Amino acid sequence: MTTIHRPAQGIPLRGGTQTRDSGMGALATRPVVPRELRPFRAGVDVAGAGAVGFRALSSVMASGDESVTADVPAAPVLGGGVVARCALFGRLTQAERVVQISAPAGSGKTVLMRSWIAEAGLDRHAAWVTVDSEERNPRRFWISVADALRGTAAGSALVRPLTAAPDLDGWALVERLLADLAPLQDRLWLVIDDAHLLGSGVLPQLELLVLCAPPELRFVLTTRHDLRLGLHRLRLDGELTEIRTADLRFSLGEARALFRAAGVELPAGALGRLHRRTEGWAAGLRLAALSLAGHPDPERFAAEFSGTDRTVAEYLLAEVLDRQSEEVRRLLLRTSVLECVSGPLADALTGRPGGERILQDLEQAGAFVVSLDARRSWFRYHRLFADLLQLELRRTEPHERAALHGAAAGWLAGHGHPVEAIRQAQAAEDWGLAARLLSDHWLDLYLSGRGATLVELLAGCPGRAVVASPELTAVRVAGDLIGGFLQDAERHLAVAAGALASVPAHRRGRLQVLLSVLRLFLARRLNDFPVVAGEAQRLLALLKTADAAQLGLGEDLRAAALISVGVAETWAHQFEDAERHLTQGVALAREIGRPYLELHGLAHGAHAMLLFRPDASLAERSRQAIELAEHHGWSEEPLAGVAYAQLGTALLHQGRLEEAEPWLERAERTLPAEVEPAAGMSLRYARAVLELARGRYQEALAAFGGAEKLAATLAGRYPLVTSMRSRMLHTLVRAGQTERAERALAELGGDERASAEMRTAEAALRLAADDPQAAADALAPVLDGSECGIRQVRLVTALLLEAQACDALGEQATAGRVLERALDITASSGMVLPFLLDPVPALLGRHRRYRTAHPALISQILDVLSGTTRSAPSPGGQPGWASRGSLDGELTDSEKRVLRYLPTHLTTHEIAAELFLSVNTVGTHRRHLYAKLGVHNRHEAVDRARALGLLAPSAGRTWRHSPVT
Repeated sequence: MTTIHRPAQGIPLRGGTQTRDSGMGALATRPVVPRELRPFRAGVDVAGAGAVGFRALSSVMASGDESVTADVPAAPVLGGGVVARCALFGRLTQAERVVQISAPAGSGKTVLMRSWIAEAGLDRHAAWVTVDSEERNPRRFWISVADALRGTAAGSALVRPLTAAPDLDGWALVERLLADLAPLQDRLWLVIDDAHLLGSGVLPQLELLVLCAPPELRFVLTTRHDLRLGLHRLRLDGELTEIRTADLRFSLGEARALFRAAGVELPAGALGRLHRRTEGWAAGLRLAALSLAGHPDPERFAAEFSGTDRTVAEYLLAEVLDRQSEEVRRLLLRTSVLECVSGPLADALTGRPGGERILQDLEQAGAFVVSLDARRSWFRYHRLFADLLQLELRRTEPHERAALHGAAAGWLAGHGHPVEAIRQAQAAEDWGLAARLLSDHWLDLYLSGRGATLVELLAGCPGRAVVASPELTAVRVAGDLIGGFLQDAERHLAVAAGALASVPAHRRGRLQVLLSVLRLFLARRLNDFPVVAGEAQRLLALLKTADAAQLGLGEDLRAAALISVGVAETWAHQFEDAERHLTQGVALAREIGRPYLELHGLAHGAHAMLLFRPDASLAERSRQAIELAEHHGWSEEPLAGVAYAQLGTALLHQGRLEEAEPWLERAERTLPAEVEPAAGMSLRYARAVLELARGRYQEALAAFGGAEKLAATLAGRYPLVTSMRSRMLHTLVRAGQTERAERALAELGGDERASAEMRTAEAALRLAADDPQAAADALAPVLDGSECGIRQVRLVTALLLEAQACDALGEQATAGRVLERALDITASSGMVLPFLLDPVPALLGRHRRYRTAHPALISQILDVLSGTTRSAPSPGGQPGWASRGSLDGELTDSEKRVLRYLPTHLTTHEIAAELFLSVNTVGTHRRHLYAKLGVHNRHEAVDRARALGLLAPSAGRTWRHSPVT
């Protein structure tokens, strides 16, 4: 007899005996009640413990709440109304020696195998053995196996009949089967259904058969939990195919096919809701289909379907809950009030140790428990099973729910899970505890980009509790800011501050600081620079005192203060101070691991600076902000919208209209004006300029009007408003509405009319009136330097208008010198937009024929004006000027980012630091760039990229810290 090491017995499902799994994976020819259930794991099994479990659960729950808006095609249906599981059929067909289908009751294991055998035509080549009860008699089991093998085409000639002779034990029977099957030449499948019911005496004998059988004998083991058969050896050799719960989960298309086969046609929304509630569990879908047959209101049924549905509840009670011991049952019921549970938390609610062992046993046995982390320390229950448990808890312990929620809140608060603690306190209706926890932790949620969670938690508190608590009223201010209700925020802030004296003394100091933070955030939204500066300075001073540590304040508030004051300083034209504070704030946010604050600084700071001091580096800064937002899942946040607007505006300034528009459109979808009025104002300004550049004057005027309305909601006045009005006058002139433009100009105050912006608008108006001398007179203070503070873009506009005036006055030589100066500025900054807003194609064409330092730039501008080289956006949104050649392969997004730094003086190490990449990675991207460009060094790469339009025209000098875009 062959000797083998007998493996230990697997962990059985605790409590009671187990019966055969019918495996209802799809509609059968007769209505058999399904038996398999287990929650799917897609996107849930993540590394880590503790809070990781809650984060994983939150992502699953969030995704599950989304409405299905698009219909899905149904999967194919086989004979008898069985849904074809085509992907799984393919895996079975390609399987090697052993297939283990391990999933809980009702997952569809049995139906999958029967339908595959029928579809593949293997009826005479597959032996089927069902373990009807926990098999303690090895002889009976092996006789069943032999009989099944004899019923196949190949086995009928090889396998001898077996009887339950007293001298034949299981080992002898296995050795006899091995001897009989040794000559096997044809493929033969042995399916052992419900293999988890096999006793410990049979499993080592089965392992001997699996490992020593001829290669043409293939095994399929369907089981509710993994069998201890030494299958790890086959896994290493690639001879084990494993099909698990997630694989058996029905897709939407398969669910639709199942319902149709039952005569039920569901709208997409109802189908999606049932699919989410059942988590694709075959038995749950089948039970829903049976209940839906003839139901008058499928939509209402789908909305109300839960584990308390009679058919589902009966199934779960019979198959799971009634089979558990009293200890396990107590744990399941008392922890059903939780969204996810750990062993120690279960111990706290049951008052008994051993919770983690029980949860792990249940999870391994396929008892509707899903582990949420790799350490198997946090778990959740299948949604339908949780519904049933909560129903049973209300029936058996109706007065315990509040106490259980309260105990859970206390444990979670003490173990670093504040969000879950707040939810449990709210469920217990302990509004005092909920208020304290929410007040203590709202700032962390706000600064972490979890605004939606903050608003949800606040909504969980009744209005009377909020009104009665100055601390919750302060939290309401944060919710107002998140929703863009700035007037409500001002009102609630005043209420909270007025009730400060009623707060207990030991909590008053912290609330006072938080009110200062809220004043800072609100003033930053309104661009109220004096208040921003005052509150920021107060916070920065406080953070240097001993009180800061006592109040639990950290560097995150310092970063928030620096970034807020930096943004406000930018809008106030204090550029040097703004650059310093923004750089410090972003660096500190990155250092302390506050990516949302970092995004705040990158998006708002660069966006505002782009309006006043544009250069080619700002597009790269906006892309960094967008990449940061995408990395953290904030692509639909208003802050991401600010970055989209920033990139669109940067591209617009570079004259890349076709590339700018998709980014501006995306910003318009994600950036509500009420949330960020200043950014919304500048976004509408950018849209107006885009329409003006395209000659769509009415659309431009409408966008200008929207921008000016938003400007009226901000505190104080800003130079940007004058700039917008100036461009609006330009638009009126271009549209031929000179009388309207004259009236608007006449209505301006003296200071605004004397500004550089309005002087350029007046010059455009005078040129339209055929009075070039008056235009030149209006521009004189702008061009002779007496008008200070004019931006480069506006200066180029003034130069273009001056060139037109000089040309009209017959001073062609002067017009050429003025035009050359405008080209000098454009070449150094890459800002082509003025040439599109005040086009002078005839002057440029003539100027190109004479001496100029910028013939290529003139050609590019003329091409853009003629519309011949507008390039479409690339998938990465980073195209350059229109290509004038070809590449040996498309550049990747990473290669494009490295390319933009090549014209600078940064070393490879410095480029790597800027892009947060390793030096080796940058070197690899550079080598690939050289190969695709067909060059051998950095200088050649830059020249070639410019010739191909991948980089903007040469600036005449290179910036050390500003990559060319």
